[in-house]
Amino acid sequence: MTIEHHTFRLAAGVSEEQFLDADRRVQQEFAPFQEGFARRTTARDGDEWLVETLWYSAVHAEAALTADDPAVQSLRACIDPGTEQVRRWETLD
Repeated sequence: MTIEHHTFRLAAGVSEEQFLDADRRVQQEFAPFQEGFARRTTARDGDEWLVETLWYSAVHAEAALTADDPAVQSLRACIDPGTEQVRRWETLD
């Protein structure tokens, strides 16, 4: 399994409500239909956000990260790219 750890802050002018709507779209319209998808959750600590996704492999994670999907594009528009970090770990169990 691959754990994808995606942290970021919202782009200037994007409200929490706008982001959560875009995030919900990805959660309902995109992620569950991706090959290798296992689970996804969103969390916040102050103004920093985290999306943690479990994939069956890094190949699956990379394919989803580069997907050209309207729900994903909507979410990306909410993120300040200068604050964005994506890291991946391979589970040992």
